[in-house]
Amino acid sequence: MIKEFRGEYAWLSNFASVPILLDGIQYPSVEHAYLSAKSKDDAWKKLCASNISAGQLKQKSYSIIIRADWERIRLDVMRECLGQKFSQNPYKRLLICTGDEHIQEGNNWNDKFWGVCLKTGVGNNHLGNLITEIRDINNGK
Repeated sequence: MIKEFRGEYAWLSNFASVPILLDGIQYPSVEHAYLSAKSKDDAWKKLCASNISAGQLKQKSYSIIIRADWERIRLDVMRECLGQKFSQNPYKRLLICTGDEHIQEGNNWNDKFWGVCLKTGVGNNHLGNLITEIRDINNGK
């Protein structure tokens, strides 16, 4: 079981460097592209496409005006970004090499939507599930 995206599995993180094209704009990581989609503001999208670190960008994202339909589309946006990441090597090869291991985005910041809180074991693990779904597609399942 892959419990968290650290150490030998850090490449699973949305912060990993990989070009992602979303709405005609190239971003330096899944995190950058995903965060850009949270707002329709052009200045925000431009910042997201820059070389600002994913961590800094995430902090800045707490102050943006989030688009009205975000809750409805956020899983689809993440699926699109992850699909692009895991269609590129080395990420595609690394993902396939995980075989049938359960993939969990375990975290210590109590994110129960995208992952599982390692302190409580509670969470929906949407990120791990989406990555598993993509792995299954890449394996022809």
